Amino acid sequence: MSQPDARLYGYARVSTTDQHLTVQREALIRAGCTTIREEKITGTTTEGRKELRILMDFVRSGDTLVVTRIDRLARSVGDLQDIVRELKAKGVALKATEQPIDTSTAAGKAFLDMLAVFAEFETSLRQERQLEGIAKAKAAGVYRGRKPSIDAGEIARLRQDGLGPSEIAKKLGIARASVYRALAADDGPAAA
Repeated sequence: MSQPDARLYGYARVSTTDQHLTVQREALIRAGCTTIREEKITGTTTEGRKELRILMDFVRSGDTLVVTRIDRLARSVGDLQDIVRELKAKGVALKATEQPIDTSTAAGKAFLDMLAVFAEFETSLRQERQLEGIAKAKAAGVYRGRKPSIDAGEIARLRQDGLGPSEIAKKLGIARASVYRALAADDGPAAA
């Protein structure tokens, strides 16, 4: 049962900076949220999600945390369970505007658990499809990976000019280990 000063707090999240939060923000406002925290960060982990942490620290007994869908909150069953446990310990409910989730009811809790399993399954499938696509592209000679960020030719040239690995690393702004790897790849272990 909510307390008289209980409030609805919204949380909106997208994974990349080119995605927009507008649709989520509008849905959370329609749901009655007066405070909405937003961030553009992956949902595959709770690490580094400062806005979520602020909300989790701020909500009090009787409050409700509102999201549009649970995948905005977490992409893994473990993370979602941790969040729900923390909210429950504080006496805070979790609701989703687009899914029949309300942790203040038994049916809402059960549905939340089922959706969490499917959200994690979907993430795993996406990763598998991505790896399969990369393997196919490599086999077809289309995919070559990202371009090297270290210029091995420049490293070799600087080495020929008499610079040591530490000096080369400093000059190019890279790690000394990268210099050693490039030299070893270029001339074998004796070069390093």
